[in-house]
Formats: sequence, structure tokens, C-alpha cells
Amino acid sequence: MRRIVVVALLVIGTGARAAPPPNVVMLISDDQAWTDYSFMDHEAIQTPNIDRLAEEGALFTRGYVPGSLCRCSLATLVTGLYPHQHAITSNDPPEGVDRHLMLQHIEAATTLPTLLAEKNYLSMQTGKWWEGNYRLGGFTSGMTHGDTARGGRHGDEGLKIGREGLQPIVDFFDEAGDRPFFLWYAPFLPHTPHNPPERFLAKYRKEGRSEHVAKYWAMCEWFDETVGEVMELLEARGLRENTLVVYVTDNGWIQMEDSPRFAPRSKRSPYDGGLRTPVILNWPGTIAPMRDDETLVMSLDLIPTILGVAGVEPDHELPGIDLLPVCAGKPVKRDRIFGEIFAHDAVDITKPETSLEYRWCIDGDWKLILPHKKDEAPALYHIVNDPFETKDLAAAEPKRVKKMAAWIQDWWPVAEE
Repeated sequence: MRRIVVVALLVIGTGARAAPPPNVVMLISDDQAWTDYSFMDHEAIQTPNIDRLAEEGALFTRGYVPGSLCRCSLATLVTGLYPHQHAITSNDPPEGVDRHLMLQHIEAATTLPTLLAEKNYLSMQTGKWWEGNYRLGGFTSGMTHGDTARGGRHGDEGLKIGREGLQPIVDFFDEAGDRPFFLWYAPFLPHTPHNPPERFLAKYRKEGRSEHVAKYWAMCEWFDETVGEVMELLEARGLRENTLVVYVTDNGWIQMEDSPRFAPRSKRSPYDGGLRTPVILNWPGTIAPMRDDETLVMSLDLIPTILGVAGVEPDHELPGIDLLPVCAGKPVKRDRIFGEIFAHDAVDITKPETSLEYRWCIDGDWKLILPHKKDEAPALYHIVNDPFETKDLAAAEPKRVKKMAAWIQDWWPVAEE
């Protein structure tokens, strides 16, 4: 059953506007399905710290990332652009191509840390980061060196955060002093390797339950514990009241029972198992608690929202929307949402369409998956009645398929292969 509860944004008086801009903490889960939280009624997974953020903030349960592959999704979170716009579509370059050449796209982009620097923000990168050295993203400090000769690919030293404590974040908070800051917390959790501490794994082991499933579920709780530790660091320093906390996942993951790998309709797929994510905005005293099970939001919306609270005007057009007015009950100014799925290894790092596999559109309750190759048929789902996309209705709804396919082509015109 769909549910939407809207509570008005708390009024900010003139005096509050004179206060310093809020700190921003972006919490990014790595490979976690939209169902895998206790606040989403999972049968076993316990996520008490993210639950608290959801209960005390604005929770949008119908959130989406445009692509279900981590590199392009993370690049969207730092640029606010669709993958075909920022051109970071795939995890790796074609065979024989120097991966350093892929960094030209982040170097050409205007990133969130760069924009926030206009308001004197410090920024810290921790965790997953594919785009070379953290400085290429405009961060003033970070953990990832990006040197391929020393193991640089998708985070290197940054991947220790969470799994091996939070000391770099402790140091960053202490060094920030009175300056506003932005923290990118994208730990390698619950991402493989699924090697959770025994104290978590013991809770999920059960006769008849796959060990692979138990390990993945335990990883979800381990990640949640680290979220709680980040929140405790903020609270201990008296920073909580003036900090906007944003939660999202980079892409989904459905655990196979007989393998440590992901199921076909999750990561890297055009299905909701890979694309859907809860989105949470939590800012005590400014954003009132609400749960919205109806409004379609995207990870693209997070940069316009963050820039809005920081008082920064972007120097270029962004496709996302500011979610703060939505938290106050104002109608969403969009008719439908779109996205795109690309190959894991790029075909041509300068031409996004060469690596394209699918485009998709959600219009209200309906979702169309449009393959790029002519030999594969479109698929249509009523994702409210059928959230796990089990019944393809394309043959029964040809007019709807044609209409939605035209919308996709208008959004990003691409010639079929």
C-alpha cells in the first residue's frame, strides 16, 4: 500500500538565515538493495542507525539512481549530471586503453566540492572514489591517492574507512574548526568481500539459510553501525543541529544463495533491484519528519538540494530538483524520471552512446525498460502493483510502450544499434 505523509518544513526565521551555512554529510551505501533495511520492513536485517535518520528526517522510499553501476552512479552524486552528460559511464576503459584517460571527464566537470568552496566549505573524500586523486573532484582533503602503480582504481586507501575505523573523519572534523564542511562517506560496505565481524554474522546464521545471504545481511548491519559512529562524532562536537545529513545508495544488490555474487536483476541491470534506493534528508530543527512512499526522486536531486541550503548558485543547468520544498509539501516539478545502463567496460570513453545497454523511464506507476539493441524487446512493468518486476505487460500495453519510448528518445536521443 502506498503511503504519503507530509509535514511542513519548519519555518526558519530571519535570525536563522544569518547563521553559518550548514555542514553536509553524504552517507553512501555501496551495493545494497532498496529493501534491505529494517525501516523498509526487511524480514531480518537490522539497521537501527539509518532507521533513526529515516524516522527523524524526510524519507523518500521511491528514490532512484540513473545507472546501476557504481562508477557512473558516484560520478552523478558528485556532479549532479546524468552519466551521458558527465561521460563517466563505465567502471573500466576498453582493453588496452590507459585508465588515466578516463579522468578527463572529472577534470572537465564542475563538482559539488568545487561549488561549495565558494562558500568557504572544506571538503573530505573517504571511501569509494574512482576519479583518480581526491583533488580531481575538488575535495580539499581526502584518502584516495589514485596512483595505479600503488593499487589506485576505485578508492585505494579510502576503502579502509569504516572497515578499519573512522580516524580520518575524526581528524577532519577537528581540523575544520568553525568552517562549514562537506563529508563524502562512501565506505566499501556492504560491498564484497562479505567478511563481517562474527558478532554480526552470528545474528544472521540460521539453519536452512544460505551462508552467502547471512554474510551479506550481516554486512548491511556492519555498515549501519558505522553510520551510527559518524553520527556520534557529529553529536559529540555539537555539530548535529547545523548539519544536513543525506543518505543514498550507489546501486542495488540482490544476494545469490549459492554464490557470493549478485543476482542478475540487481547490480548492473535496468531493474529496480539495481536502481531503486531510499533517499533520506535529515536536518534537525529544519526538516520535519516525514515519510513519502509516492514521490519519485533521484540521486540527481541531491546536489541542487545541497547547493540550495548552502546558498550556492550553480554556474550551469542541473537536471535535478531541490528537494527541500518537496519536504514542505510543495508539488514536485517533474512529470517522470529517466535513467541509463552502460557496459561495465567502456567501448569508447569519449562517446557514451557506444557503451549504452538500456534506457529506462518511470511515469507514475509504470516503468519502461528500452534496450539499446534492436534484437531485445522493451519491457513494461506496473511497479507499484508489481515492485519486483515479475510480469512484463509490454504486449498488453503497446500504446503505452510507444508513448514512453518516445519520451525516452526525447530525453536522450540515441540511434538504435
